[in-house]
Amino acid sequence: MKKTLRWRVAQSFEARWWKKYLHRKDVSTYLKWKRGYWDNTLNLINKNLGMQAGQDVLDAGCGPAGVFIALPGYKITAFDPLLDTYHQTLPHFKKEMYPAVNFVTETLENFNSNTLFDMIFCMNAINHVSQLEEAFLKLYNQAKPGGRIIVSIDAHNRQFFKYFFRMQPADILHPHQYDLPEYEAMLTTLGCTILQKELIKKEFFFNHYILVAQKN
Repeated sequence: MKKTLRWRVAQSFEARWWKKYLHRKDVSTYLKWKRGYWDNTLNLINKNLGMQAGQDVLDAGCGPAGVFIALPGYKITAFDPLLDTYHQTLPHFKKEMYPAVNFVTETLENFNSNTLFDMIFCMNAINHVSQLEEAFLKLYNQAKPGGRIIVSIDAHNRQFFKYFFRMQPADILHPHQYDLPEYEAMLTTLGCTILQKELIKKEFFFNHYILVAQKN
């Protein structure tokens, strides 16, 4: 995997962002709120997931409080390139708080597992990778045939700003700038069917979507 300068800068700012964001948040209060957030999110897409206890679940780019915190009863692997940093600097994330989760400190492009997963979540993480095509291919290859790939993204609303942000690093946390049809195509060209598109939040530059895809 080629770690671009823009990606390295984005990762540095991502770690700082989490530290600043969580600085004054009580640990138990925040985690209770975050579990509720994930429960509500899963309810929006539940009809297209077919989740069953005991399935193999991957939380790709999990951050310090990914969907892994809201999935008891599943065999979960969660990875993120900043996991060790979060463990060392954030009281809100300690690996020992989740003894049933297999944590791996790795980038999406370099992650490898002998397990193929029934469900792969990549929530607000695909915008942060270094090599986007490699990252989508990794999600596809790690899913079982018929498995679900769930991706949440910030997708551009306006073509002018999409191209402007590609030329100028105005959006420092996100190395990649695409619109919704382009993100959908990255899944469908690999051989996935889009089962659901859910608009989560509408803003001026970006809309925040969840895509649920099935590996054919």
